[in-house]
Amino acid sequence: VQLQASGGGLVQPGGSLRLSCAASSIFNINVMGWYRQAPGKQRELVALIIRGNSTDYADSVKGRFTVSRDSAKNWVYLQMNSLKPEDTAVYYCHARDRSSYYWGQGTQVTVSS
Repeated sequence: VQLQASGGGLVQPGGSLRLSCAASSIFNINVMGWYRQAPGKQRELVALIIRGNSTDYADSVKGRFTVSRDSAKNWVYLQMNSLKPEDTAVYYCHARDRSSYYWGQGTQVTVSS
């Protein structure tokens, strides 16, 4: 499975961005979503969609970020609102099947005035 992420950039605090990720195949994929890694920190969960229905969010983004998938289920999105400087990181698209984890190439999100 190959994942291609897009949509990162520079935004002011309080602004919004939407990340998109296309999967080359969704056969047996049961989890899709996003992780992020800030400089000097470990990669952390941001948001996941599990089996196309339930969602899981990091506490730090609840109420501000929304993860979604399209009806064909080979795209996953992350709508990010009320962005804060601490949201600055490289964001990685992520997918799982029963045996493997898959990662996209990462897209930079910078929140700064």
